[in-house]
Formats: sequence, structure tokens, C-alpha cells
Amino acid sequence: MNPNSASPRRPGRRRSGGGGGRGGRHGSSSPSSFRPAAPLPDLPWIIIDADAPPTPFDELGFDPRLEAGFRSLGFEGTRPVQGAVIPLALDGDDVIACAETGTGKTLAFAAPILELLLTEQPGYGDAAREAFTRALILAPTRELAVQIEDSLVGLTYHTPVTTAPVFGGVEMGPQERALQAGVDIIVATPGRLMDHMRHSTTDLVRVQFLVLDEADRMMDMGFWPDVQKIMSALPPDRQTLLFSATLPGEIQRMAKEMLRSPKYVQVGKQGGAARTIDHQMVQVESTAKIDWLANFAKRDADGPVLVFVRTKIGADRVARHLVAKSIKAAALHADRSQQERLSAVEGFRSGKHPVLVATDIAARGLDIEGIAHVINFEVPDSPDTYVHRVGRTGRSGASGHAVTLVSPNEQRNWSAVEAAIGFRAR
Repeated sequence: MNPNSASPRRPGRRRSGGGGGRGGRHGSSSPSSFRPAAPLPDLPWIIIDADAPPTPFDELGFDPRLEAGFRSLGFEGTRPVQGAVIPLALDGDDVIACAETGTGKTLAFAAPILELLLTEQPGYGDAAREAFTRALILAPTRELAVQIEDSLVGLTYHTPVTTAPVFGGVEMGPQERALQAGVDIIVATPGRLMDHMRHSTTDLVRVQFLVLDEADRMMDMGFWPDVQKIMSALPPDRQTLLFSATLPGEIQRMAKEMLRSPKYVQVGKQGGAARTIDHQMVQVESTAKIDWLANFAKRDADGPVLVFVRTKIGADRVARHLVAKSIKAAALHADRSQQERLSAVEGFRSGKHPVLVATDIAARGLDIEGIAHVINFEVPDSPDTYVHRVGRTGRSGASGHAVTLVSPNEQRNWSAVEAAIGFRAR
């Protein structure tokens, strides 16, 4: 089972809210729109082999209640990013980790935080223990916030640790009650959390742990000013764990100013896709892409198909054309209501509609086991975008298949993607 995958909900437990996710970048397919991959900065990296052997969780000395959660979810041993980050986090270090998408980062920060909460004094059940928010996890999209919360629900099933998601698109009332009750862990998107802070409905002055998940994505989506304001409101002596596929200059500057001598962890090749993915390029005219996709979904697909498009209008258009061709498909983008987005994701997860057409809002937030094929309907506008998209397949060591549809005027951009990532599609 994927350590980052969504877990079954705890019986009787309800979500109390959710974040202001925004749509993916629009861009054009012209050569001038292509953005090269950012090089890894010259920092004291701890380089971890992507094939590093796992360490059994029962050998790491976790609290028995947390170990029960690992067993219930089928987690037997660490993946490389977990094996590298967990010991550092348990020692109290700030950590900046760069790793391929789909490498199990959620468990890398969740496990040590839960362990430290379960073993701190005064402990759970002690009358002297106060109820206040001890950990804050920030994620760029509602979808990612929901899935992190789902994973925490599964991990904490045998523990007294409480969690709540805080994101936009839903009423603030249930979130306010969770915040005022002092739940242990808040999983939030920056925009909605800022709304609560402006209304003085949250108290973060005693937060001990901060996680920034997909930090570069939060910067891309324009959330970085909010992230900086949130961090300024937290205690300076907190522990910070930052996860990012790339490390742009703005994030590096923030790390120097607001993190405490962080440890830098790099797992595998920076900016690379998982080696379990079969990359394919199909040359096709722009006007023929819909027909190609419909034929593939009907005849060739042997599992769920996730299609990435550049715009929200494009997502609706492609999904509509597929439905017109008797293919069960749904669209996922930021202009959909929260209920529509949840319905699209759950319908895809359950197999109700085997094709999901999404903008880049899903590229880092969607974690569903068994996605057989990722289709890039247009050539992505950067190598990073390509890596994040195709990372939805070939997860946890499973084989995956990524197809990019390349029209003649996109050939130059496609060649740049191949050169930047260092592979050649068949």
C-alpha cells in the first residue's frame, strides 16, 4: 500500500472543513512559454539512493499505538525519503527534503510528528495536558489537504490524537469549532487559514511543528505571501519540515531566515520521474487528439486514465467530448464547487468513471493507487510540470504508463522536456 495514499475514514469521524485551491497554470504551447528545470542549489545535501533498502517500522521504536496504525494500513518498511527524514525529525532537526513525486513524503513527516506527540509529557489522559494545536501542515490544494487528513485519520486510528482539515469551498463554522477546540493537528491550505486568522478564530502561538508540503507548488500558485505571514505568526522555536520537488530562490531565502540550521535531504535524481514509468510520445495533430484519446480509452486502456490539460475550459471540453463518445469521464478543476471536486475524485477512485480530465490542480494533490495511464493532452510547459503529472502513475514501485500527445507545433517543447529530464520516450 502507498504510504501517501488516502486511508479509510475512522468510523463516526467527519471532516470539519477544507483550502482555497486554485487552478493550474494556463500558459501556451509556444516554444517561448517553456520553462527549463531549476538546478539543485549548492547546499550541504544528504544524498539518499532512490533504491535504499527499507527499514522495518517495528525496528524504529515507535509507540505501539502508532505501530498498530502502520500494520492496519499495510506499512511494513520505510521508503527512502522516510528512512532519511524520520530520524532527523525525531532528533528535532528542521528538514528540507527534495524527492521525486510519489515517494511517500506524507508518512515521512506524519510518523515523526505523531510519535513526538504521543510521547510528550504531560501525556494524553493526564489532567494537566492542555488542548491546543500542536502541529500545522500547509498544503497548496484542497485535494492534497483532504488526502493528508485521510492518511492521518488512518494512522491515528489507535491513538487519541485529533486532526482536522481547514480549506475553502465549505462553510467556516465547523472549522472554527475544530480550531477553537484545540485539535492536535491542523491540515490547511494557506488561503482559508488566513481567513481564520483574520477572524481571530485560530490560536497558533503554541504550534510545535510546521510542515510545508509541496512548497514550490504553493509558490507557483501565489500562496507564498500567505505562507510567510502564517510562519511569522508561529513560535520561532518550532520545528519545520519542508518538502518540495524543486528549491526556487525564494524558498531558499525563506529557509535561511525562518528555519533553524536545516538538514537538506535529496532522494534520487533531482527533478526526475520515477523509473517505474514507461514514457511514450504520440505525434498527432491538435484537431485529432480527442479522437485518439477516445480510442485509447475504449480499446487500449487497462486501468484508470488520468488526462492532464492546460486550462479549465479545456478540461470541461475534453470530458464533454468523451462522454459524448459513451466514455464515462469527469472533469476536475478550480471552478468546480468543492462537492463537485470531491465527487469527481471519489468517482474516479471507485471506478464509477474510469477517466478523469484535470488541470494541474491535481498534479500534486491527487494520490490514488492503481492509476494505469497518465495522458498529457498537451506538452507540459516545463520539465517540473511533466514530472509532477506523470508521478500520478508508477507509484510505490508499481509500473506506470505516461503518454504525451505532441502536435507538430509542440515538437520543440517536447524535445526540451526530454533533454531536461534526461530520457527519450518511445
